[in-house]
Amino acid sequence: MTRGKRIYVLDTNVLMHDPTALFRFEEHDVFIPMTVLEELDAAKKGTSETSRNARQVSRFLNELMVAGNGHPIEDGVELRLPQGLQLDRKPKAGRLYFQTNAHVAVDKRSTRTMPDNLILAAVVGLREARPREPVVLVSKDINLRIKAKIYGITAEDYENDRALDDFSLLYNGLAELPGNFWDRHGELRSWSERGRTFYEVRRRKDEDWHPNQNLYLPGEDEVELRVLRLEGHKAVLQIVDDYRIGASHSVWGIQARNREQNFALNALMDPEIDFVTLLGTAGTGKTLLALAAGLAQVMDQQRYREIIMTRATVSVGEDIGFLPGTEEEKMTPWMGALTDNLEVLTNPQEGGAWGRAATNDLLASRIKIRSMNFMRGRTFLNRYVIIDEAQNLTPKQMKTLVTRAGPGSKIICLGNVEQIDTPYLTETTSGLTYAVDRFKDWEHSAHITLRRGERSRLADYASEVL
Repeated sequence: MTRGKRIYVLDTNVLMHDPTALFRFEEHDVFIPMTVLEELDAAKKGTSETSRNARQVSRFLNELMVAGNGHPIEDGVELRLPQGLQLDRKPKAGRLYFQTNAHVAVDKRSTRTMPDNLILAAVVGLREARPREPVVLVSKDINLRIKAKIYGITAEDYENDRALDDFSLLYNGLAELPGNFWDRHGELRSWSERGRTFYEVRRRKDEDWHPNQNLYLPGEDEVELRVLRLEGHKAVLQIVDDYRIGASHSVWGIQARNREQNFALNALMDPEIDFVTLLGTAGTGKTLLALAAGLAQVMDQQRYREIIMTRATVSVGEDIGFLPGTEEEKMTPWMGALTDNLEVLTNPQEGGAWGRAATNDLLASRIKIRSMNFMRGRTFLNRYVIIDEAQNLTPKQMKTLVTRAGPGSKIICLGNVEQIDTPYLTETTSGLTYAVDRFKDWEHSAHITLRRGERSRLADYASEVL
């Protein structure tokens, strides 16, 4: 690992992934090859997220150039934060340099000059011009990093957007209590209110709980609790509702099949929780639980006006091209999970209190399918919003969607980080991982990681061996 002041050469995909990357290298210098500027210019037209990011990078560069006007471009431009942009970084900033000399492509045998080769040539030229300073190429393109290392160039992935260093450290929303839990908390206060049981305990050093975290004590004294409030060293715990027994304890005819699903239904049905994230592999019941809780609160309790469902439209295989019809009709092929789960929820034998009256026509009037492309500027009032396949969202897209919530709305994010289809996103940089980590200490949010599949023995075995 290089020490001291360094020069970071930024690839185009880094800037199009995170426009603020220019200002995230602390006191180190940043170098932008001419090829990167040309690729940004070619990508600036359009309404996609990458096009918007390309335009934002151009605006940042223009502001920096205007601020440094009067100084020779070869001396670089100070990387001052633009007005309105707030980042947690050291006071001392580095300088921004541009490629001012043309360099011959690294691979002279190549009959055509590829952009990657031009970027590598610019890095080689920079290294020759400034031999005393370590030069590092930053790119999210694995192949470019491999080519750079072949030519002896230090190359790194852009890691500033990581929510955490190791995905295994991600908060899972669950914690098993020790067998002597009640003995450790002999002096506790308990009371009942509106049919619910509460405990107030004094937290020990090893009990680093989060708001709405789910706690369980297995064995003969089995109990399932939720951290209702944290007040300094004291914690108020509540025994959760059991949605696993009896039709009266079901949610729209759906009963929890395991502990994690029961915790998830408690979070989904709680009006005091505004933001819920559900992580889990295929078949753990994420969409079914979210839809059942949404229908119960929209149709029965009338807590919300309607359900809005959206997802990132990223294809698993080849794209099938443009789709005809309205916004909702275009989104319908992407919403197979919705239609599959509605078949279960509208089954006359499993329809709950509504029974046969819960027809598809009735539910269609309360469930709206919306495209993420038209979410900017919208505000959802008293809506139950489900964001499916959220693992394919970048942190910026996640922020755009979650900030749409108006008064009385609830947002549910569902996803499986093992099935990321978006280029340049990983388990640690996904917007879903980012949201789970950032919201874990908020008293009006909850997270559950569902582990056990409930589809079929075939699906369970396939997820293990394939």
